[in-house]
Amino acid sequence: MPWNVTGHEWAERLLVGHIRQGDVRHAYLFSGPPGVGRRTLALRLTQALFCPQSTSPGQPCGTCRTCRQVEQMQHPDLSIVQAESEGGTLKVDQVRELQKTLSLLPYEAPYRVAWLLRFQEAHPSAQNALLKTLEEAPARVILLLTADSPDLLLPTIVSRCEVLRLRPLAVPRLEEELTARGLPQAEAHLLAHLSEGRLGYALRLSEDRAFLEQRSAFLDDWLHLLTTGRTERFTYIEGLTRGAPERTREALRGALQVWLTAWRDTLRVASGASLPLVNPDRAEVIRQVAQQAGFQAARQCVHSLMDALARLDANVNARLLAEVTLLDWPRISPHA
Repeated sequence: MPWNVTGHEWAERLLVGHIRQGDVRHAYLFSGPPGVGRRTLALRLTQALFCPQSTSPGQPCGTCRTCRQVEQMQHPDLSIVQAESEGGTLKVDQVRELQKTLSLLPYEAPYRVAWLLRFQEAHPSAQNALLKTLEEAPARVILLLTADSPDLLLPTIVSRCEVLRLRPLAVPRLEEELTARGLPQAEAHLLAHLSEGRLGYALRLSEDRAFLEQRSAFLDDWLHLLTTGRTERFTYIEGLTRGAPERTREALRGALQVWLTAWRDTLRVASGASLPLVNPDRAEVIRQVAQQAGFQAARQCVHSLMDALARLDANVNARLLAEVTLLDWPRISPHA
């Protein structure tokens, strides 16, 4: 069975080579932006290691009970550890519980495999706790870590892993892939840009109509807010942040993330860079904002939104954070 890791065929060849040579590493780190294919690569490697009906070393059948269990992440020799929610914290107790499991012999597969997903969210104490396992890995144990970037992990963790850096596809290449998978041309074009070349993210977006509708609404709000003054901006934030604290933070995070893509597009246009826009369906509006706001204002807004997202994860007052962020936005003419 082909691994079907579009854009990462080089990684498949490398890992299959390790299996065929009997030289599988005890720990791999798959790094890259979310949705780029890190977990898919971990899944295929696990199937390749576990499949009892493999047609050749490193090539799982994809249809046997073992391959299906791995696909469903329910195999008894597969452990999955991650923070309870995206943006949360992977705790040291989770790593210690994993270590107890890894000390046991495999139940039916040749190895015990552990996925430590989004490991950049691991508390420093959790990362330190994993070091012992990385340094003295039990026989027949393989650790597969995923993270946005190796720079977000302790150097001692990274140095003990085989690092595979996964990168997004070129946007036109991803558009071709999505079209080949049956998506309408217009939808494939938009999703390829929105995902910035990340196949997994694009496929998730194709199934999330609510997100696409909310994104469109936030972009409409973005343009409207740029034409208003302080009072209207504060009134908007009051409405957005009304409700339970957790729901408020999630709503604000969603808005900030969409607005960040809009300001990054504005910065690209204002700078004259020939890079594809994340929001190609709003190209004309973005050009208008870039002409009026200019390069310096767009750059400042990108930095302030990135800072706001980081602060939001640090549990600051969500409403106050949003008000301060929008206060620095320029005001443009709606009729330019």
